Amino acid sequence: MQEIILNEDPMSKRYLPNISVDSVIFGFHNRQLKVLLLRFKNTEMYALPGGFIDKGEDLEDSVKRILLERTGLHDIYLEQFGTFGSKQRAYGEVHKAVAEAIGKTFDPNAWVAQRFVTVCYYALVDFHNTIPSPDPASDLCDWFDINEMPNLMFDHNEIVQQALASLRLMLDHKLVAFNLMPDMFTMNDLQSLYETILGKKLLRTNFQRKMLSLGILERVDKQWTGGAHKAAYLYRFDKNKYEEMQKEEANSIGK
Repeated sequence: MQEIILNEDPMSKRYLPNISVDSVIFGFHNRQLKVLLLRFKNTEMYALPGGFIDKGEDLEDSVKRILLERTGLHDIYLEQFGTFGSKQRAYGEVHKAVAEAIGKTFDPNAWVAQRFVTVCYYALVDFHNTIPSPDPASDLCDWFDINEMPNLMFDHNEIVQQALASLRLMLDHKLVAFNLMPDMFTMNDLQSLYETILGKKLLRTNFQRKMLSLGILERVDKQWTGGAHKAAYLYRFDKNKYEEMQKEEANSIGK
């Protein structure tokens, strides 16, 4: 979501014209895949976190800046998954409604009312470490189950669906799901995450065998929830082993 600034001149001086960034921020909690959304002040209008690119700023740095402001987190896993540039991507009427909701007059010729091409990323965060914070145009920044989201403004529903499709494709290729897990987790926790993202049940024995065969899980201890028959091993994602595996794979391709 772009901050609604009604004076065109400061915007045009600071930001690159006609290009923005939008982020689909995924978290996992209570066996639900969640998306972080913003709500415009004094409205029931929801949108994804986003913003503009400073003229002296790299594209990805602008995304990291906005994510830090919305989540309070550094070192977030990011994946660029698409660009949206429909000729209909000019939302002057939406910005007008937002401005009027906070008692301001909106100039239809303002910089923010022009057509924008947006570069989209998805971000994977640990739900429990996130501190959701609204931007200046919003009065709410909160998590929503991806299956129970409100209707989003602009083309953001389409962006979320494309982000989810990209996330599913990357589950095995880049093992991105581990970025949604806490430091320690059970195999059942991990399987639940995969099933939630994929939208289908997985065979427990096959899933466990596959995960352990990767050689990137460190078994830590047992999580006791009752009798001995209920004990489950705790695991930790070994990032160093994963990076070594990626390097070996890259080297083998280069030979």
